[in-house]
Order: sequence, then C-alpha cells, then structure tokens
Amino acid sequence: MQKSSHILVVDDHQEIRSLISQLLEKDGYRVSTAADGRGMRRLLDKRHVDLIVLDLMLPDEDGLTICRNLRAGTSSIPVIMLTAKGDGVDRILGLEMGADDYIAKPFAGRELIARIKAVLRRTHALPPTMVDSPTQVYRFDQWTLNTTKRELESDADIVVPLSTGEYKLLLAFLQHPQRVLTRDQLLDLAKGRSATPFDRSVDLQVSRLRRKLGDDAKNPKIIKTVWGGGYVFTPKVARE
Repeated sequence: MQKSSHILVVDDHQEIRSLISQLLEKDGYRVSTAADGRGMRRLLDKRHVDLIVLDLMLPDEDGLTICRNLRAGTSSIPVIMLTAKGDGVDRILGLEMGADDYIAKPFAGRELIARIKAVLRRTHALPPTMVDSPTQVYRFDQWTLNTTKRELESDADIVVPLSTGEYKLLLAFLQHPQRVLTRDQLLDLAKGRSATPFDRSVDLQVSRLRRKLGDDAKNPKIIKTVWGGGYVFTPKVARE
C-alpha cells in the first residue's frame, strides 16, 4: 500500500531534496519535490499527494506556518516535519501546528522510511470522515448533539457542556458508530495531532465523556472498551 504512495519533499536545499528523493524512490515511492511553500502549493493544486516531508526552515515561510495553513484549510495530508534543531520546544510546536511526526537532521535513512511507513499505515487505516452540513444533528440513545450550537442535550432537556476535546471525540464516535476505533485512529479523527503515538490522553477524554453521558465506567453501555483494540460506540446513530 505504502510503496505506491506519492511523497512530496519540501526543502530549500537541493542536495537534501535529491538525497531524500533517491532514498524514497529506491524504496518504491513516487516522489516530487519543492523548494518552498509556493512550489509546494503549486504542486498540490496539480497532483494528489499522500504525505509531505516538510523542512522547518524555508526561505519564504517557515514549515510551522505552512503546516498550520494546511490544517486551517482542512487539508488532512500527513506531514512529517524536518528540522536541524533538536530542541524539544520545536518538536512540540510542530506537532501542535498539525504535523503527524517530527525528525531532526541529521537522520538515518532507515529511520525516515520507518516513520513514513508508520504515518501512512495509520492514516490509511482511518475510516472516511463524514462531512458535516451547515446544520447537523445527531441523535443517539437518550441524547442529541447539535454541531452548529455544539450542544449536547438529553431527552430531559438538560444541556451538558463539552470541552473542545470531548466534543471532537464524541463527533468522531458519532460519525463512525458500531465500529472499533483504535486510540491512534481516534486521535487523528478528533484532530489530536499534537499527541504522540503513545499519548494516553484519549483514555482520559473517553472517561470524561462517559461521565457526561451517564455511562457507567465499570460497565459501559455507550462507549465500550475493546481490550487491545480501542473503543466502540455501540448505540445506533440517527443523523439529520
């Protein structure tokens, strides 16, 4: 699956672009390159890209800004950030801007290939996300979620406030009911790209969401834990 993927390498150093291109092509990937953000956008307008390897330091605009703008434009193309800096702050900033992974220069070719494969494997495994209409209402169990108002309301007309994380997690469940979703899939579906692959924050969000839905943590009926697999949202969902 990954071997036929199209990788876009964005770096202002021609030697690095050539080196990465040769490395990826040798491993069976299709590769395009760009020297800056403008070149990247021109290529994205013309071709489908499965993953972007993006340098942090670019001449026209930095990689953090480019990544943030991609996500602001609702692009879900996976991004692996490259940087010559080893500062953990840069890593955190990159992930917070929407990058899927981060690797510092100099790096081993095998490490870059392994990270590309891991990100593609995770994103290709995601179920398709349903696109919300301007007014969207989900009904399940004894609850109604209005995505326009971002309100969760019970049949007893009680409005339950949701944090941004809880809302996005619930929406991910409602868009993919009765299907086992892994923690990594939930992190991506809920746009939790600032989380690391080992982040357990999704478990905390599930716990809080259960409490607000009145779902017994010891014997949950709405969000069930699949041991070794993730979670499954069990109720039938009506969408209006």
